[in-house]
Amino acid sequence: MQENKYPEPSTLIKACLFDLDGVLVDTAVYHYQAWKRLANTMGFDFTEAQNEQLKGVSRVESLNKILAWGGVEKTDAEKEALATLKNSWYVDMITKMTPAEVLPGTVDFLTAIHKAGYKLALGSASKNSGIILERTNLAHFFDELVDGNMVTKSKPDPEVFLKGAELLGFKPDECVVFEDAVAGVEAAKRGGMKAIGIGEKSVLTEADVVVSGLDKLTVKDLEEL
Repeated sequence: MQENKYPEPSTLIKACLFDLDGVLVDTAVYHYQAWKRLANTMGFDFTEAQNEQLKGVSRVESLNKILAWGGVEKTDAEKEALATLKNSWYVDMITKMTPAEVLPGTVDFLTAIHKAGYKLALGSASKNSGIILERTNLAHFFDELVDGNMVTKSKPDPEVFLKGAELLGFKPDECVVFEDAVAGVEAAKRGGMKAIGIGEKSVLTEADVVVSGLDKLTVKDLEEL
């Protein structure tokens, strides 16, 4: 854990928990390409609309949905092999990511809230979060990282965010979550935290605030939550 040389913020919100995909970087395209490739090997297609339904969903649950859409049944052992194969294709793609793939405003916002004294943690279902943060040069912003390797329950269960709050040393009501998925916003609210939605207001209806991206946020927005 890195030492924070900045003072604690004076507002109730003292910690920021970020989802990864769709909030800090956009890896959905890589998930889509890998899942589509897997579906094609089994003789059916996989659409971008279906890919949207997998936001915030674990790898195993995603595979189960895809198999159901394709009308394909597999044993548990076969499912494990398929999930591993998809992940190997995905990892191969994300290891080629660069800082240029960070979403607009991300670095400026993370820099600003870090300097303002907020603690930062990542709360992602992805088991490859560490690789992505390193490749995109975002790892140094985060005090803690909670990913799919550390939790057993998928969003909308709040486990990933409650674990992040615990590691940072704050109560849930002192935390705000940044999420682009309905399941992620629900997880934040079920965990007793504020939620800032990244996306469309018509979709992320349970979020306290909704913006199109981190480039639309300032430290003042956190102080006003």
